Amino acid sequence: MKLSFPSRPCITPEEVSAALDAAVGQVKRNLPQFTYSCQNHSSVNGFYAPCENNQWTCGFWPGEIWLSYEYTGDPVLKYAALILVESFLHRIENRIEVDHHDMGFLYTPSCVAAYKLTGSRDARKAAVLAADRLLGRFQPKGRFLQAWGGMGAKENYRFIIDSLLNVPLLYWASEETGNGRYREIAREHTETCLKYCIRPDNSTCHTFFMNPETGGPDHGATCQGYRDDSAWARGQAWGVYGTALSYRYNRRREYHDMFRRVTQFYLSRLPQDLVPYWDLTFTSGGAEPRDSSSASIAACGFLEMAGHAEREEAEDLRTLAKQIMKSLFDRYRVKDPEKSNGLVLHGTYSKKSPYNTCTPEGVDECVSWGDYFYMEALTRLHKDWDPYW
Repeated sequence: MKLSFPSRPCITPEEVSAALDAAVGQVKRNLPQFTYSCQNHSSVNGFYAPCENNQWTCGFWPGEIWLSYEYTGDPVLKYAALILVESFLHRIENRIEVDHHDMGFLYTPSCVAAYKLTGSRDARKAAVLAADRLLGRFQPKGRFLQAWGGMGAKENYRFIIDSLLNVPLLYWASEETGNGRYREIAREHTETCLKYCIRPDNSTCHTFFMNPETGGPDHGATCQGYRDDSAWARGQAWGVYGTALSYRYNRRREYHDMFRRVTQFYLSRLPQDLVPYWDLTFTSGGAEPRDSSSASIAACGFLEMAGHAEREEAEDLRTLAKQIMKSLFDRYRVKDPEKSNGLVLHGTYSKKSPYNTCTPEGVDECVSWGDYFYMEALTRLHKDWDPYW
């Protein structure tokens, strides 16, 4: 399997440090606006606006603060992130927009991170309550965590590839509380998701519907990809990182094989600079936007699996991550804070096509998860990092 591109340069340790310095500087500049408010999911003309803590993406901004705190030890960053922890505790206790499966995206980088780094009891409480909420999405008939919508409704009886980044919250809760139920549900959902979201050609489908009467498979579809049978770039990257995490928690050989499969498909669809277009149907030229966030997510997945692979494969995976991060560092990062308050340009949240159902927004903008995973990948390259996930 081809795991690197000989003609592409790697990011150097000095560039990793420079990138982290710049990212932390931007995070600090943003604290006055985003300590008592959350950051909107995507920028508009390069700038994020504040929002209430009611979006599925709100956990990524505090994750950036915690990564910045790890890098610098600055107590101001810790203070600001703990203020946000209180907002997340309030949100879960009052059940504010938590009727969906994205508890991991919300509570892992905000509260699990806070608990690991500071021992905050409020952070622990919030994260366990979020794990409980996620358990409530489990459908025994079909063995999966329902993504959205009224529980059991036929039109919403589905899971999505993104969920592989939500289940680590359940593994954490199981270890933290001693309750094996969290781990059991995480394993059942992971098995179902990987079985049906990875297609025979090694691409991934965004969403997969199950039959609510029989619990059997029904069909795959997309909300945010170009069309139902294409490979949405961010979804394929969730597959890369998600299979790596699945292997870490379960050590099942077939999950490592799945990682190789989805990785090979991802690499085969990258343009010359290794940063994909928003859907992997598009591989070169044209007016289609990129999705830089997909590249950062995939780089995190490569670095995660490098920690579990044999030496030769691990070295190849680290090289590949460094090549992708070099491209992001050179061509995609925000270099002028006067032009953007984000970290990485040319992300895509939701691009409308003739064949999907999404609402167009955040196209060719900074996106909050893209900024977070960019910092996470840099942190993984900078040190032996203890993951939040």
